[in-house]
Amino acid sequence: MDNKEKYRALCKAEPSIPIFSKDWWLDAAAGEENWDVVLVEKGGKIVASLPFVLKKRSFIRYISMPLLTQTAGVWMNYPEGQKYVNKLAFEREICKEVIKKLPSVAAFNQNFHYSFTNWLPFYWQGFSQTTRYTYVLENIKDQQQLFSRFKENIRREIRKAEKKVTIYTGDSVEDFFIINKKTFDRQNRQMPYDLEYVKKIDAACAKENCRKIFFASDENNHLHGAIYLIWDSQSAFYLMGGGDPILRTSGATSLLMWEAIKFASTVTDKFDFEGSMVQPIEHFFSSFGGEQKPYFNISKTNSILLKIRNGLKEVLK
Repeated sequence: MDNKEKYRALCKAEPSIPIFSKDWWLDAAAGEENWDVVLVEKGGKIVASLPFVLKKRSFIRYISMPLLTQTAGVWMNYPEGQKYVNKLAFEREICKEVIKKLPSVAAFNQNFHYSFTNWLPFYWQGFSQTTRYTYVLENIKDQQQLFSRFKENIRREIRKAEKKVTIYTGDSVEDFFIINKKTFDRQNRQMPYDLEYVKKIDAACAKENCRKIFFASDENNHLHGAIYLIWDSQSAFYLMGGGDPILRTSGATSLLMWEAIKFASTVTDKFDFEGSMVQPIEHFFSSFGGEQKPYFNISKTNSILLKIRNGLKEVLK
């Protein structure tokens, strides 16, 4: 078997590989022919992997993230009962091997999962790091305790929305996309993806039975908002969402999030808001009482031309 065939078998057998690194997710988000994977094997067993998407612009090849994909990075199968000092040594050895096996490209840029905390081996090889944040609700089975941790304004919005809208789930990607686009339009932002792309993601998630779309509608069948939720065995993820700007004061977005969290508690253990460095979005996500989790954006530019271009961008900011 080649590396991708080995990795597909690993993804089926290993539930600890996050959803965004699964082979089927990469097939949908990047295209089956556009991704590959680095594997580290010991004694015929895979102990580490790093899937990557190879992109090309003009004559420049680079590794980057697919759309709607929060994290990638290194997955490791740690030996059981490892002492902390041995764990660090294991991470150094694995990361060194992974870096050595990466293809020669003009640039590398990936977000690593927040469970990856030791990026020193990448630093020693000339990579850079920027810290980003997400918010994660742990132990989501206790709903009463979760609700008590929400900010008062969120609890108030949820109670208000319960009197105005009905929450239901459905399969209409088209309806979801319309409400999702309204949020981008309100912010005068260009959508990074189109309906066909969302349909690809949705078809893959539906096949794996790991997605649910929540809608909020009033008695006049006006759609107030929608949330697209995905999950794996460890966590649920708020992937996309949107609301009608005319109906924003109904509190439907807060209620949708709460209903998604309650559902997530029936299928997994955590709820990841997927974070944002945009201040208003961060403020909303943090209001649900999740734990702030730093994660790394790790990058390296090898091309001299790209280094010059990036330098000029900094100067002209």
